[in-house]
Amino acid sequence: MSKIHNFSAGPSILAESAFAKSIQDIKNFAGTGLSILEVSHRGKEFEKVMADAAGLVRTLLGVPDDYDILFLQGGASTQFFQIPMNFLKTKAAYTDTGTWANRALIEAKGFGEVDVVASSKASNYSFIPKDYQVPQDVDYFHCTSNNTIFGTQIKQFPDCGNTPLICDMSSDIFSKPVDVTKFAMIYAGAQKNMGPAGVTLVIIKKDMYDKMADRHIPTMMKYKIHADNDSMYNTPPVFPILVSKYNLEWMLSEGGVEGMAKRNQEKADLLYNAIDNSPYFKGTTAVEDRSQMNVCFVFEEEHIGLEAKFNEACKEANLSGLKGHRSVGGYRASLYNALPLESVQALVNVMETFAS
Repeated sequence: MSKIHNFSAGPSILAESAFAKSIQDIKNFAGTGLSILEVSHRGKEFEKVMADAAGLVRTLLGVPDDYDILFLQGGASTQFFQIPMNFLKTKAAYTDTGTWANRALIEAKGFGEVDVVASSKASNYSFIPKDYQVPQDVDYFHCTSNNTIFGTQIKQFPDCGNTPLICDMSSDIFSKPVDVTKFAMIYAGAQKNMGPAGVTLVIIKKDMYDKMADRHIPTMMKYKIHADNDSMYNTPPVFPILVSKYNLEWMLSEGGVEGMAKRNQEKADLLYNAIDNSPYFKGTTAVEDRSQMNVCFVFEEEHIGLEAKFNEACKEANLSGLKGHRSVGGYRASLYNALPLESVQALVNVMETFAS
């Protein structure tokens, strides 16, 4: 079968080595003679997987010892309400930069006052607001680093002063270096760069446990409970954590997040240059806010009638997952870590051949 170039926005492409090792463990995990799908999560073999995965996160992102690394369930969408449930006492500040950022602030309104300090909603989230100040009278400030649907990305995080900074990094975590010490909490659904859907990474500074709201919080929603139990208060998502571990190992072998950043810059430059130099296509976002992870583009208005022909050309070239979200239309090429440069070149070749 010919190679399929996978541009899916998520669940997304993962390293081939992660697939190969995981397949072996489905048959015989760690020499136990049992499948990873049936072993006890309390056994020493899986406890090692959990410890290794957390260690890889700590190594790749340079996470200091005063932060806990948790593997939870429920996706980033559960974090949208779990964060305010734990930490919103009176008021929190949010930026509204995309669909998921908007959903996060809507959930927070159920627990207290929400100050939306900046929004690009009126412009269909085509840019990242920058002319705002982070309030100092709020319990925390929340932002979304990369907007998967609209193709924008924060290039520089604001100075938050004494306000705890919490960030949803679901779609660009591990894609480049990040100074974890600037954040009180980072969270991310795994299914873009880290692993398969089913596990959510939370990196949380330990002093946040002293800032919990004075309300009833169900035990499963308390971060410290999961920290105290090494993410195994209940049965964890065993298989997604295993696959994530293998994918994180691959990142480390490829130069870590520094290596991923170089790789991702090359891919983004190649595709954005093709879009900018094409008489048929145009980008949908402010140039300075363009995402390295999710490249959104559409036909120029006078060429919209050619979409069906271009779609057929993409299909013939085995380009998969390029359809843009309905909120933007057109096309979205997701360039997550494991996508090789050759796949981006295949897309560019189709674009150039189509134009000629």
